[in-house]
Amino acid sequence: MADAALRLKSLVEQVLGAPLPVRIRAWDGSQAGPPHAPALVVRNRRALRRLLFKPGELGLARAWVAGDLDVEGDLYTALDLLAGLIWERGEDARTLGQALRDPEVRAAVRGLIRLAGPPLPPAPPEEEMRRRRGHLHTRRTDKRAISHHYDVGNDFYELVLGPSMVYSCAYWPDPDASLETAQRDKLELVCRKLALKSGQRLLDVGCGWGSLAIHAAREHGVTVVGITLSQEQAAYARKRAADEGLTDRIEIRVQDYRDVRDGPYDAISSIGMAEHVGAARYLEYAQDLYALLKPGGRLLNHQIGRRPQRDESAYSVDEFIDAYVFPDGELQPVGTTVGLLERAGFEVRDVESIREHYAHTLRRWVANLEAGWERAVRLTSPGRARVWRLYMAASALSFERNRIGVNQVLAVRTPESGDAGMPLRARTWN
Repeated sequence: MADAALRLKSLVEQVLGAPLPVRIRAWDGSQAGPPHAPALVVRNRRALRRLLFKPGELGLARAWVAGDLDVEGDLYTALDLLAGLIWERGEDARTLGQALRDPEVRAAVRGLIRLAGPPLPPAPPEEEMRRRRGHLHTRRTDKRAISHHYDVGNDFYELVLGPSMVYSCAYWPDPDASLETAQRDKLELVCRKLALKSGQRLLDVGCGWGSLAIHAAREHGVTVVGITLSQEQAAYARKRAADEGLTDRIEIRVQDYRDVRDGPYDAISSIGMAEHVGAARYLEYAQDLYALLKPGGRLLNHQIGRRPQRDESAYSVDEFIDAYVFPDGELQPVGTTVGLLERAGFEVRDVESIREHYAHTLRRWVANLEAGWERAVRLTSPGRARVWRLYMAASALSFERNRIGVNQVLAVRTPESGDAGMPLRARTWN
């Protein structure tokens, strides 16, 4: 069909009930839309079939990961322009079912079907998590979900994360600082909030590649047990500890937090791990950590949170993130997190939002990925590299737009005496 872009743009705008703020460049080379805007490149008709058979984020994600859909121009600008259609229409947006009551919309959908052509819907890209029946957040399903995300190769993570190998929000002294400096400052901030002292025992839940364990042992003289469900992370962390000469003070285990039995610990860190716990298990998670702390011990829970919904019962997980990035991950509002920690027995003493810091961190990770794109593709797959580029860029914008945040919650297992061991001016760590 000649001039497919103009036809596609017209039909999509009829379905959406809104103009497209980006250009369309179709498989026949035709273009339509604002001339100076980034272009949404529809490489083939298969992209339309993916969207028609799975409308919404998952269809878009499948087309992106498979390379059927791309962006020409700045990815952040394109996502920012599309945000009004993807995010900001919110609960006032017409659902597809409502839209299809309109005869003109139904006619537009039929036009898209004709434009897409046969055959049946394409199979999902291989990078998509294959679902199995059963309950969420059992030990088995959690281990499988963690492996899907973290066992994609340590070399790939080195490329994206840089030498610090810290996969959580950095803490920026200024925007021009290096990523390594900002991550070191974050590790030090965690240690100071926990008031770590030589000879204490620290449990690092979700220890990743061992960066916090090494920093705490080397700089603060503590003994650390780090736990992870990723075999690749554990092997990498053990080697790093050995290279630093810290094997006498650092033990890395492949272990579920529910199976730790060797408390009490003086302090517990959980940095970017609690998002994997799940709402149904969160109170159990908090109770388990509470039981592992000695009286007076501190927990630093660093966790991404989402904005509360007007109707929390209608909340659903992000389909793209769930299928391709963090299977079975769940975000909660920070108020919910604080409430569940308190129900478990903790006294919450400090909550610090560092939302803007995560946006800056993600933009640095995207820059690392784009600079090493060819190597990233060789280390994983074209689809996996595309997953990461989209997820990190979109997440950066989500933090910048306050759709999601990240919070460090400092909580204490306050002893019966009531003396929590906190300074009168709590923010002395800053």
